[in-house]
Amino acid sequence: MFFDQVTLLLAIGVSSGALCVTLFGAWIGSRRDTFLFDWSAGLGSIVLGVVLISVIGRNYDPVLQAASFTTLLIGFGFIYAGSMQFRLGTTHWVKVWAVTGLGALSTIGAFALGFSGIGTIIANLGIAFLLVLTGWQYWGGRSEAPIAMAASAILYAISAVSFALCGLVIALERQWILTALPTNWAESINSIVVIIGLTGIGALSLSVNQARISRFHRMEALTDPLTKLLNRRALMDRYTAAARPRTAVVLFDLDHFKSINDSYGHAMGDLVLCHFAEILSTRIRISDVAARVGGEEFCVILHNVDRQIAMKFAEHIRAKIEEKAVTTTKGPISVTVSVGVAYSSDRGESFNALLERADQALYKAKTGGRNRVKSATVRLVG
Repeated sequence: MFFDQVTLLLAIGVSSGALCVTLFGAWIGSRRDTFLFDWSAGLGSIVLGVVLISVIGRNYDPVLQAASFTTLLIGFGFIYAGSMQFRLGTTHWVKVWAVTGLGALSTIGAFALGFSGIGTIIANLGIAFLLVLTGWQYWGGRSEAPIAMAASAILYAISAVSFALCGLVIALERQWILTALPTNWAESINSIVVIIGLTGIGALSLSVNQARISRFHRMEALTDPLTKLLNRRALMDRYTAAARPRTAVVLFDLDHFKSINDSYGHAMGDLVLCHFAEILSTRIRISDVAARVGGEEFCVILHNVDRQIAMKFAEHIRAKIEEKAVTTTKGPISVTVSVGVAYSSDRGESFNALLERADQALYKAKTGGRNRVKSATVRLVG
């Protein structure tokens, strides 16, 4: 052996235990991230498996070894489940436990029949397969954080190879029945790889999750919680420079919205707001921007359009909200909207100035009888 096996097992147990506590603490602070609990439970099971192997020592006990492999398989099953939830937001538990259960039952069956060597081979291959499946989850999610996710996938793949080698060496040596724990070069390499892999994967996963949390909070600060559109702050932060030519600002104000709240209640008013937000978000291009900038006021920024297209878009939205009442539990609610459109100057104009002209056009639409579209006068820059 390259290193003392007991020392390597102790290192695996300590690193797994420390990471288990860290992940559990992170889960306590963010209960919705259930993958943190799955990972913590998996590492706890791995620690138990390592403890059982350590207990065997020089007095080989196939029952303890079978129990150790079973807990290790369950542990890596939890880690696979966590990686699935981490990437997809959901866990296919039937698939997880079908793979884990098959490995565990096959391992226990081989040990029960007295073939401890075959049971050890099956367990190592089962763990390797679970690691491959886990690594595949990270590889599939690399678009979120290419370097961290790809590095984690590679570490899982290397760990899987190290477990597979442990099983392969026993098979090549035809040790179908063991009388002692395997002590060969593959076992030493496997222990070192597991120590490095667990530490590296844990750090990378936590960093990706922290970045995800930061993005979530940033989006929360810039998104209207009701309609899921951008809020006014996000809109103003995005457009700090002069508006480009062929840019249109379209402001919408739902007519008599206060009376809707008074007559039907604020919950029904919220449904009206969400209904209108859906109309906007499903009718703009990917290059355009929609935001809720006030209580019942919305804004759409159209890029690279001419004035006629901007007016046509505004009229289409006005007609769409008018043509069909919003269905609610308190009956249908008829809704109309007033619209103001401003088109950017060819010579440049600040976004604030463009927004102000759209607001003036909106005021004309409201004072002119509502439920209509008005266009701002063209600003001439001398």
